[in-house]
Amino acid sequence: MTRILKDYPSVALKPEDLDGKIDFVRLFGRSGPVPPHNQPGAGPVHIEIGSGKATFLLNQAMAQPDANFLGIEWANKYYRYAVDRIGRWGLTNVRIIRTDAAHFLANFIPDNSVNCFHIYFPDPWPKRRHHKRRFFRPANLELLLRTLKTAGTVKVATDCAEYFELITELIEARKDRLELIEFLPTAGAKLGEWVGTNFERKYLKEKRPIYTIAVSKR
Repeated sequence: MTRILKDYPSVALKPEDLDGKIDFVRLFGRSGPVPPHNQPGAGPVHIEIGSGKATFLLNQAMAQPDANFLGIEWANKYYRYAVDRIGRWGLTNVRIIRTDAAHFLANFIPDNSVNCFHIYFPDPWPKRRHHKRRFFRPANLELLLRTLKTAGTVKVATDCAEYFELITELIEARKDRLELIEFLPTAGAKLGEWVGTNFERKYLKEKRPIYTIAVSKR
């Protein structure tokens, strides 16, 4: 039986509704003066680039109810599934948007506003002529640096050795602003896993090695 996917306006953030930089406190349910840090809407902000079916978002949002999670997904079939899945769980600290991640960060994410970026199994675009479509390139790393808070983190996992080498080279080139830290498994990771996403589980079954890196903004 085909699952009927529902749209949940409380979960789906529509690009056409955006007007300038996002106010995360308002986005996650608060209006008026900024509330104390321990009130809903004012917690740490986590952004996942490439949310897929929202496995990470669901697990981490349930494990950290005081934090706010925003997922970015381009593929419409995954985006619609993720909206339905998050909505069915009734989570109030998760939003997801279907848009291009680099464009979204450049135009709608305020400076020094994000506590952590999660980028798990980004499309490696293995063919050389498609490398320009990869998320990890110098301009996009600068977007992460601009929008991260001081001591904010970036966590990356990939199964592609060549792409991982490129990512580490980009990070090494900005070691003036980025410091390597320990990559800790996420809330949904089972024994032997790092992030517990559908892609990771698929690749582990295929015996592919998983490469991880985590950095903190100086």
